[in-house]
Amino acid sequence: MANRLGAEHSPYLLQHKDNPVDWYPWGDEAFARARSEDRLIFLSIGYSTCHWCHVMEHESFEDPQIADVLNQHYVSIKVDREERPDVDRVYMTFVQSTTGSGGWPMSVWLTPQLEPFYGGTYYPPTARWGRPGFIDVLTEVARVWREERLKVIHSAASIIGRLRSLNASSPSGNIPGSDILDAAVRQFAGTFDAERGGFGDQPKFPRPSELLFLLREYHRTGNESAHDMVRVTLRAMALGGMRDHIGGGFHRYSVDGGWRVPHFEKMLYDQAQLVLAYVEAAQSSGDRFFADVALDTLDYVRRDMTDSAGGFYSAEDADSVPSAPHRTDPLAHSEAHKKEGAFYVWEDAEIGDALGPDADVFRLRYGVQPHGNAPFDPQNEFTHKNLLYTARSIEEIAATVGRSVEEVLSTLERSRLTLRAIRDRRPRPHLDDKVLTAWNGLMIAAFARAARMLDGATAYLADAQRSARFIRTTLWDSSTRTLQRRYRQGEAGIEAYAEDYAYLTFGLIELFQADGDPAWLEWALDLQRRQDELFWDDQEGGWFSTTGRDPSVLLRVKEEYDGAEPAASSVSVLNLLWLNHLTNDPALIERLERTLASFGSRAATLGRAVPLLLAGLSTYHAGVTQIVVSADGPATESLWAMLRRHYLPGAVMVRMDGDHIDQLVRALPWTAAMQSGRTPAVYICRDFVCERPIGTAAELETALSGQESGFRNQESRIMNHES
Repeated sequence: MANRLGAEHSPYLLQHKDNPVDWYPWGDEAFARARSEDRLIFLSIGYSTCHWCHVMEHESFEDPQIADVLNQHYVSIKVDREERPDVDRVYMTFVQSTTGSGGWPMSVWLTPQLEPFYGGTYYPPTARWGRPGFIDVLTEVARVWREERLKVIHSAASIIGRLRSLNASSPSGNIPGSDILDAAVRQFAGTFDAERGGFGDQPKFPRPSELLFLLREYHRTGNESAHDMVRVTLRAMALGGMRDHIGGGFHRYSVDGGWRVPHFEKMLYDQAQLVLAYVEAAQSSGDRFFADVALDTLDYVRRDMTDSAGGFYSAEDADSVPSAPHRTDPLAHSEAHKKEGAFYVWEDAEIGDALGPDADVFRLRYGVQPHGNAPFDPQNEFTHKNLLYTARSIEEIAATVGRSVEEVLSTLERSRLTLRAIRDRRPRPHLDDKVLTAWNGLMIAAFARAARMLDGATAYLADAQRSARFIRTTLWDSSTRTLQRRYRQGEAGIEAYAEDYAYLTFGLIELFQADGDPAWLEWALDLQRRQDELFWDDQEGGWFSTTGRDPSVLLRVKEEYDGAEPAASSVSVLNLLWLNHLTNDPALIERLERTLASFGSRAATLGRAVPLLLAGLSTYHAGVTQIVVSADGPATESLWAMLRRHYLPGAVMVRMDGDHIDQLVRALPWTAAMQSGRTPAVYICRDFVCERPIGTAAELETALSGQESGFRNQESRIMNHES
């Protein structure tokens, strides 16, 4: 019989609906029972594609004996961290502050007043690996509550008091100077792995925010070291096993320091941010390799992560049932025998059977070995299997097999399509098909930026437009100006958080720059105003993650870390830079500067924690250029092609073409004088003061090159003066 989670919409909660544990969703019904029966709450937080969440479910939550202890002594609550990041942040703050680490599944014990007093992450069912057994912890915590209740209550109240003081805002300072940016680049350089790419040793996580910061510093100062760190890292990730060389896209992180062995889940927010990083690397370096990786990743999202109505799904799991084509073990197809990475790894014999005479070229390219190339791991399905990574260059393979480079490329593409078709017949990993507003905002930005800034990528604009229309139709109520966070199978719910507003605003700004439709800009401005109304901290600057209206969320957190997902305040700094330089609204620049000042002390001491905020600070010090492209047609396209060849991270672009010119001029009156009819022209402006119109690609090349050179000389003079 399904428990109370059977009526929920979250894929994660639905995964637990048949557990013998008497689960409740987060809400008043569970809280009321805990208080009326004076019971402790056991809170379990995770998400549907979390490998160790699956492990703990199979080991503990499906175990009748453990379920009996939970049902007898606790009110048990399940939370999907992706739907309720507000709840997750409160208790993650507690777990990290008391244990020194965090992660999922997160296990926290609360008083009936929702105050935490004990917690951790994954617990094995019985003691092992130096970890206490889950059933032992459950039994002991229940005993302490029964026999030492006052001690628990006082401890929980004290902990919450400390967490509130830790979370309190510090007084605002001044906007940090460019010396902070230089120091942050040195911090990254100090941990950079020059041989293998990335920062530090294993495991290695993709963190595009830090790469975007380094790219902006390269543009601002000409620091080639910053540029090299980005190019080496992105190339290593794309060539290694963390990239899916058959289906496209990137896995969550690399277990090893060489990007060879991934943790196989795929998250939408990783795909979006990595596309942005690869697009910028393609522009800054002129290397088509980075553009091809970006477009290949977008193709994966189009094919496997897109709802028929236009929304983008959240994630694909790491675990799946092994297909075992060369084994007869009947248990290999059992749901209980899912293995991490089973969908993605290959036996040598499979490749030989599938590819025939093309197999040897494929083996050389992707490091395929007769007995497998993967390290032995009894927990996974890797033994005697091959994890695909780029082992040899195309030129090296051509020389080895005596074929032309073109023939090798054709063979590899043919092989890839063949193996993808075979792989698609395997049991697929679980797809988390909920549509999250925040992550869709990032993905809209990625599709729109690629369509605008990469040659031959205009077809990807339609994907960004469809998703934006989908969100506007299903998750935005224009009459109440209310944004919802989650959509799944016809139902929208959960009032949005600051990150939903910020990420979606970011996506719409990119979409406006790509297609020139002022409706996207008007919606972005309305979302920004609504975000300010709901989340702005008028005392210290920056945006809280929540409205503070939900009494069950004990802390009103202001996120100050650009991790796998960037902080709302960091994204909003960049949003306000663009919006201010489009509308010249002094309220926008005032909030922007107050936010930079508010985070100034953290940026000065812990720059690596806030790389996207530093990217905004870098752009703020560099200054923003407005570029208006007027008129349409083949001649205008040559001007756009020239713009694409220049890396311009501090430029906001306006298209004056098509059917939107009158509406655009009403939204941005300063563009009125730039209507050039059928004559193509580019206007380069700074602080709404524009240079003479440019009508040819050659003139535009000269103007853009002169601007970059002149700015870096100016930056050098400023730095010399400061020193």
